[in-house]
Amino acid sequence: MINKRLMPNDRPEFPKRAIITAGMPYGNKSLHFGHVGGMFVHADIFARFLKDRIGKDNVIFLSGTDCYGSPIMESHRKLQEGGYEGSLEDYVYGNHKIQKNTLESYGIGLDFFGASALDEAGEIHKKVSADVFKTLYNNGYIRKLSVPQFYDEKKKVFLNGRQVMGKCPIPGCTSDKAYADECSLGHQFMPSELLNPVSCLSGEKPVLKDVENWYFDLEHSIDMVKEYNDFLRKNTNTRKYQLETVEEFLKKPLIYIPRKYIEDLEGLAAKLPPHKLIDEEKKPSVVFEFESLDDRDKAKAVLDLENMHYTAGKTLVPFRLSGNTEWGVPFPECEDLKDLTFWVWPESLWAPISFTLTYLKSKNMEEDLGKWWFNDEAKVYQFIGEDNIYFYAIAQTGLFAGLQVANGEKVDVEKLNLSHIIANRHLLYMDTKASSSSDIKPPSADELLNYYTKDQLRMHFMSLGLSSKSVGFKPQVFMKEEERVGVDMVLKDGNLITNVFNRLIRTCFYGIQNNCDGKIPNIEACEAIKALAEKAVIEYERHMYNHDFHRVSYVLDDFVRSINKHWVNNVKIADSTGDIEFRKQLIADCFYACKVMAVLIHPIAPEGCEMFREYLNIGEKLWDWNYILDPISAFVDNMDSHEVKYLEPRVDFFKKHECQLEEKGEVKSE
Repeated sequence: MINKRLMPNDRPEFPKRAIITAGMPYGNKSLHFGHVGGMFVHADIFARFLKDRIGKDNVIFLSGTDCYGSPIMESHRKLQEGGYEGSLEDYVYGNHKIQKNTLESYGIGLDFFGASALDEAGEIHKKVSADVFKTLYNNGYIRKLSVPQFYDEKKKVFLNGRQVMGKCPIPGCTSDKAYADECSLGHQFMPSELLNPVSCLSGEKPVLKDVENWYFDLEHSIDMVKEYNDFLRKNTNTRKYQLETVEEFLKKPLIYIPRKYIEDLEGLAAKLPPHKLIDEEKKPSVVFEFESLDDRDKAKAVLDLENMHYTAGKTLVPFRLSGNTEWGVPFPECEDLKDLTFWVWPESLWAPISFTLTYLKSKNMEEDLGKWWFNDEAKVYQFIGEDNIYFYAIAQTGLFAGLQVANGEKVDVEKLNLSHIIANRHLLYMDTKASSSSDIKPPSADELLNYYTKDQLRMHFMSLGLSSKSVGFKPQVFMKEEERVGVDMVLKDGNLITNVFNRLIRTCFYGIQNNCDGKIPNIEACEAIKALAEKAVIEYERHMYNHDFHRVSYVLDDFVRSINKHWVNNVKIADSTGDIEFRKQLIADCFYACKVMAVLIHPIAPEGCEMFREYLNIGEKLWDWNYILDPISAFVDNMDSHEVKYLEPRVDFFKKHECQLEEKGEVKSE
């Protein structure tokens, strides 16, 4: 099932079953605000919405700690230099627990949060990884390549990607702290392309030695990926910028040579493999376009002999599956290669499958894996950051297609069962990309909870519009006093539930306690209120389907404030006239609207909405979208005798942080 692009009057169609995943954080650190606010909150809101929309038993929300990879090994090595005595597994396990606790503190309702190297999930992941390789190998997508890898002659060891640092070779990236596998812009390159490499272990310049490893034939999947990307563009609601990013990687291999280094352009061109020359007069570099990576690499060899300065453009490179690091998932022995481990990025792509199997096994349902992955009735939604588009929207597309169709067979992209990728743009800190290594340290996710409630932060993160642009996160509590201009946007966005909706709910309950013997009037809401509710529900559903979370916040804001205005305007009439029937109608209107609001806000601020349901004294049926526009009478046996829970004065359904109450001199609710 695909996520179809909606026409103006279309109602969304949702799958019978759904997997929701959020990108896996590395096991070398706690979570900063970008992990939570840039990805996990959105994934959680959508997962909670789907559980209400198609049934909680039909949705699995999962993620986990990425336990392998060079960043983790490097962090552990540096800790050991400082006296840390724990093993790599100890180190990862400690960070895994911290990450899990942080996510729980934000109300991230994961059904399963695993770790790719730990406990039963780790064992299952080993088996799944071996099965994936065997399937890809048998389907003809795997090849053995001898590729240069950095070697530290002083330390006598091969270096992983994070143990070598140099200048990024990708045009447009100015970083001189790039690693030997990818740049900070998310582009991939071969280790040999890194400029001015230095070993992080010895400080010496490493040498390159050829090492044989297994690679997925990603370059030969380029036509299929192009066709699939075009299919998504024409038929689905996949984000436009995401599709455009994929297209950038699908360009033919390029080499850029600054024109100041070229004395004889025609003579140089004659020495290179077949190519297209792109010579734009005002550009500082001449561009050579090749038909294949092999031709580009032959050209690089020629240029190296000429001592010519050049950089390679971003394009698809062979996707490495195996490596020679000790800390990794064991790689199956195949042909003459043994004692290898899986390279981290490939195995992290299918880790959600491993986690799904682990979760299903805990429910004695492991035989049902095929009902959730690669199934026409199910859909996998994967929330990621934009830096990872290459891996999830390109490499994973090729890999997962290769699991379904043998190499050489015609791939019908319309029939492929692949994940729906939702790539959020960067969540900046102030106006700078968040990085734990930058001069300005962004706050950790845990630190934010010292100043704001999780509901305030969830409302704010949802409202930022990361579907289309990078946005700065600017919590005023972390600003200097002189920098605090205007309102704190975290508080402003949270105000919709902590003030307006909170006050509206209390008003309804106090209204029946003071005027209706504590019972909701058995009166149908007026047509105008029902029309407002229906409009909000339809718009909300469309925006949630399209993962336009900031538009969801607009719908909620308009609906809640419209009903609040309805109360304020009409309660004056009720007070002045003493018309009890008019007041009962007003209370019935607002209770009905609040009931619909609670269903819509439930995925965003679940605890306060659950509290509202408990005070209504009705069951879980309230969250079922099949009844979202039904009157309250549909949820109780007898409206005339139904009793709601008594609401004490100043009870908050959606709370402010204690420090906010202290600043304003407010009394804390008990």
